[in-house]
Amino acid sequence: MSDYKTQRGDTSWFTHDRLGLFIHWGLYSLPARHEWVRNNENIPTETYDANYFGRFDPDHFDPDAWADAAFRAGMKYVVVTAKHHEGFCLWDTQHSDYKATNTPARRDLLKPLLEAFRKRGLRTGIYYSLIDWHHPDFLLDAHIGPYRAHPEREQMNIGRVPSRYAHYMRDQLTELLTQYGDIDVLWCDFSYPKPDGSGKGHADWESDELLKTVRSLRPTIIMNDRLNLDYGWDMKTPEQYQPRAWLEHAGKRVVWEACQTLSGSWGYHRDENTFKSVEMLLQMLIDTVSKGGNLLLNVGPTSRGEFDQRALRSLAGIGSWMQSHSRSIYGCTAAPTDVPTPTDCRLTYNPETHRLYVHCFAWPFKYLWLDGLRERVKYAQFLHDGSEIVLEAKDWTAVQARETAGEANSLLLELPTLKPDVTVPVLELFLD
Repeated sequence: MSDYKTQRGDTSWFTHDRLGLFIHWGLYSLPARHEWVRNNENIPTETYDANYFGRFDPDHFDPDAWADAAFRAGMKYVVVTAKHHEGFCLWDTQHSDYKATNTPARRDLLKPLLEAFRKRGLRTGIYYSLIDWHHPDFLLDAHIGPYRAHPEREQMNIGRVPSRYAHYMRDQLTELLTQYGDIDVLWCDFSYPKPDGSGKGHADWESDELLKTVRSLRPTIIMNDRLNLDYGWDMKTPEQYQPRAWLEHAGKRVVWEACQTLSGSWGYHRDENTFKSVEMLLQMLIDTVSKGGNLLLNVGPTSRGEFDQRALRSLAGIGSWMQSHSRSIYGCTAAPTDVPTPTDCRLTYNPETHRLYVHCFAWPFKYLWLDGLRERVKYAQFLHDGSEIVLEAKDWTAVQARETAGEANSLLLELPTLKPDVTVPVLELFLD
């Protein structure tokens, strides 16, 4: 058996599929004020449970509808929060009473959800919080959580045994990885060690043992990088920002996945009004793939078990574009390093088909310069309708443009004056 420290998950499908759905769902969907509502409002356990645990009743929950929305958006995998920081478990765990089966839901919510996505042909992933504001052995600290500023926090920690909590996590992950079908991704979240030794990191989670357990159960599972270990992870996970370039570690390019929200929070937030436009979401997807990464885009369902209309509109808009343009996303990566990116564009490239995709974030007037490609492009077309773009514009204005540009090896494409009626137009270039 391979050394679990050097073992790697199977990322071949992952770097092909490129687009996934993140789902943050838990008790925090009832207050609908951010998934960190317990932390943000310092809500004690007794109050939180009295208000929400006994009232969690997702009577409109339809796993097939969720899977269908993701499928139609062009998503290829899903990652679901089995347990978030509040400690509430969506599945019928045998290691805690703080679970969906003990709420008015009275059923395991995770299993049918994973099954629905698999029926749609999507791969499945589990998000598991290393943080747990409800567990009796989770040490309360001064950095995060509802008791971080509580005057009796140290006294409240008396009797708490961190090693028992670490064992609890391994027991739960064993359940999830042995009783819930083929899990392709494990997304653990998150570590926060501080320079002064406070906070929480690999020693608190017993991350090495956790990693060993996971790899023994699922050798090819993809693991993220938040266990506070220098080894054992398969992907980097930038959150809520777009990297400027392909992420590297120790001077080498690595597999990475940007996780982003439709608006500002991960859980359902009723009053949030900063939802990104479909155009911005698509540009984020394209930008990510142009730098060799994946995009994991989040939806926070309501407490009644539905994707709200804002989320559905976003997913439908992405799906409409993907229906005609997914060829520039699936199987694609960054363009060859010797191909410059045109102004206001992003490039993706399929190394198997040798096709280069030019995504126009701003529509140019009449011409598009493709530096260094005059002899390499054999054919060009719009991706949305397959209509030809004539290579090398030759009218009198194009002649003047070339004379002033002074770039002998540049290809000058003549484009329609009007932008095609798609959110982000894509040119498909067939290279030699």
